[in-house]
Formats: sequence, C-alpha cells, structure tokens
Amino acid sequence: MSLFELRRRAQDEEILGSDAATRALSVTVVENDFVARTYENIAWFYDYTFGPVLHPGRIKAIERMGIKPGDRVLEVGVGSGINAALYPRDCSVTGIDLSDVMLEKARERIARKGVRNVQLLEMDAAEMKFPDNTFDVVYAPYVISVVPDPIAVVKEMRRVCTPGGRMVIVNHFRSQSRVGAWMERVFAPAALYLGFKSDLDLPAFLVQADLNPTSIEKVNFPRIWTLLMCAKDSRA
Repeated sequence: MSLFELRRRAQDEEILGSDAATRALSVTVVENDFVARTYENIAWFYDYTFGPVLHPGRIKAIERMGIKPGDRVLEVGVGSGINAALYPRDCSVTGIDLSDVMLEKARERIARKGVRNVQLLEMDAAEMKFPDNTFDVVYAPYVISVVPDPIAVVKEMRRVCTPGGRMVIVNHFRSQSRVGAWMERVFAPAALYLGFKSDLDLPAFLVQADLNPTSIEKVNFPRIWTLLMCAKDSRA
C-alpha cells in the first residue's frame, strides 16, 4: 500500500472524526514510569510468549535491513536482547532500553550466547544521547506502540540516522477493519498491561512522523503486525 493510499484512507476515516495530521494516535496515554513498571512485571515471561509469536517479524526485519560489514546499527527498545544473536557479527550494534530489568536479561543473554558485537545502554528513546548521524541503521522492533510519544521517538531515530541510512519499524497498528478497529480501541487500556497500545493509528502516525516508507508489509501470524522500511533523505 502506498503512502498516498494511506493518506487517502486517513482522510476518509470516520473513527476519530478528524484529519490524520492532528488526530490522536491512540485512545490511551502512558508515561515512562508506567512503561518501565509494565516491562519489569512481564520480563519473566516475555521470551516465552511474545518471543516465539513475534520472531518471524524480527528475522524479516533484519533481512530487509541489508546490513553491510562495518555498519553501525541502533536497536531502540532492545528489551531482553532477543535480537542480539540475529545480527551479522561483522556489524556494530548498540541496544538501548528504558527498563534496567530487561537490560539485565539482555546482558545475561548476550554473555550466554557469546555475542561480542552488541553493547547495551539504559536510555530514553525520546531523548537519545547520541550525536547526529551516528548510525547506518536505526531499528525499532515492537516499541513504537509502547512509548509515551511515538513521534518524538521517530524524530530522534531520524536525527541519529546517517543521511541515506535506513530506519526500520516493526509494530502493531490499528486494524483497517471498522469492527476490528472498534474492538482494539475498546481493549486498548487493558492491552497496556501486556506492554503495548492495541489501537495505534498507522495513517496518522505516518503523516505526523513525516515518514514516507519505501515498503510496508505484514509480518508474523496472524498478520496483524507491520514492517515499515524507511530511508533518511541523503540531503538531511
């Protein structure tokens, strides 16, 4: 689906009754402290539940990145480090996360698997401490629907990405079906306690984040997750 089609759908949509550039991305609001507590609570079972279900999307995303030897990769929301062993060993990976509990699990995983090209830092994705144009690939797996301000996170992703670099997002977005979208909005507050917003609005997100994806595809099964591939303008 092209961005033009998404924008057209956004204009015609009646669920929130406003245009994509101004309407709320979700009916739920979260703060960083809530997100950190949620992931502290689910850290012990995350790998056994969300791990297998979401794994095909992780593999597909890393394949789509086209990582080259020497590339610098930033993983935003590294969580328990479940992606660490999937990266080519000849690139350099930095993983950031807000949850120290999840980061500790990631450190244990990296040590257990002998991964040597991944470093981990505790950091707020909306206020990264990296200089501009630091990373060749900036990857946000299943994190955009968790953070308090998705648009701020994307702006930071763009800032730290090198001109001509790749920005990659895998996330669940609200169903395009009217019934499905209604159900996701109803259950959105409960879904937060499982670690995500179930009703994030894709057309509004793309418009407000000023993203023009080079590709949009569904991943995992059921195919309710979306893989967005974006390129940072080389003139930026």
